[in-house]
Amino acid sequence: MDYTKKIVYQSNYWYNDGLRKAQIRDMSGAITSLRRSLQFNRENIAARNLLGLVYYGIGEVPEALVEWIISKNLRRRDNIADYYIKNVQASAKELESINLAIRKYNQCLGYCQQNGEDLAVIQLKQVISAHPSFLKAYQLLALIYLHTEQYASAREMLRTARKLDTTNEITLKYMHELMQNRKRRRRRAEKKEEAVEYSLGNETIIQPKHSRLKEMAGQLAVANIFIGAAIGAAIIWFLVAPAVNQSRSDRMNDQMREYSDEIKALEAQVSAQTRTLDNYRATEVDTQQAQTTQSSYENLVTVADQYSSGEYSYTSMADLLLGVSRDTLGTWGQSQYDSLAASIYPSACESYFAAGVEALNAANYSGAVEALDKVVRMDEGYSGGQALYCLGQAYMGNGDNENASVYLQKIVDSYGDSEYAADAQTNLDTISQAADAAGEEEE
Repeated sequence: MDYTKKIVYQSNYWYNDGLRKAQIRDMSGAITSLRRSLQFNRENIAARNLLGLVYYGIGEVPEALVEWIISKNLRRRDNIADYYIKNVQASAKELESINLAIRKYNQCLGYCQQNGEDLAVIQLKQVISAHPSFLKAYQLLALIYLHTEQYASAREMLRTARKLDTTNEITLKYMHELMQNRKRRRRRAEKKEEAVEYSLGNETIIQPKHSRLKEMAGQLAVANIFIGAAIGAAIIWFLVAPAVNQSRSDRMNDQMREYSDEIKALEAQVSAQTRTLDNYRATEVDTQQAQTTQSSYENLVTVADQYSSGEYSYTSMADLLLGVSRDTLGTWGQSQYDSLAASIYPSACESYFAAGVEALNAANYSGAVEALDKVVRMDEGYSGGQALYCLGQAYMGNGDNENASVYLQKIVDSYGDSEYAADAQTNLDTISQAADAAGEEEE
């Protein structure tokens, strides 16, 4: 038994590691971790479904479908893989476009082997246009650009590939090669600047730009200048001094300009780092939104299956449906959510309201808060505001006057004509008086 638990623990550990890496677009690392998770437990449905999503994220649609189909065979019911498969199959035109892009990619491999890089480039651009997340197409196009010395285009393709998978080994290898080519080109340019090339008869002569003879001539000229300066220093010092002062002033100005340029460069670096931090925060927000959307769809599909089976209670289905964020769903998802809520919430509200009132009468305030909070989230105006009033009383009994004030105030503002409005106002006054008394004691 302990051995089985250890295997399950290891599988879940690598699944969580893969999930963390997928959230930061480390697709290669995520694939490695998720495959290791499945090695420990091939029936880890969450790991297999996530592996399919990672494959789908880098354009490997066939591999993604394989993982989802295996997952579906392992668990027939309550499996989000069924939704993924149906979603891919629902758009036959898009699926055919992806299949055509993969076939064209395979043709491009043949073109490259036959030295047909130009034709491969044209076709790979069509592949990327039809299948924008196909990582291998970006990598092959970047390799062709590197081979044909179109380094700017290669850099652009590799940047896009890096966004799809931040740690892909092939992408990093090509980027390293691009940097090495840049260094080699720079060294060649520097050598070319240091040499002078001219023709003598039928021969081409290459010599250093600064020859030894010229250096010696320069040194002799400098020596003569110093000798002349030493002889006439006493006579012309009054003429040289102003020039020296002017030179010193020029140097100071040059230093000030250099310091100013350095300050501007540092300001630019700070600005760039600030933008990077903003982008990181935006990415983190996007990741959290994506997780919320995925969780909402999973809960929605699970509730739909449970409702269709007729084997689950309305309260258990309502608990799952309360975990769905309706605003993150698309048009179809919101329509499904509204339909399920209309069918499930009324009965669930009745059950939870009865349980909440019973707990309140028994002075089980925590239990009352838990049950009545669900009623208010499903239908704020349930029973003409009675659910709100009971929830406010439960919070008061639990010593949470802050939340109690929120719900009691809602009755006064939105249900002022109800029979509970006067009692709610009385409770609000009691809470206010208690807060004032506590403030005076502290003073």
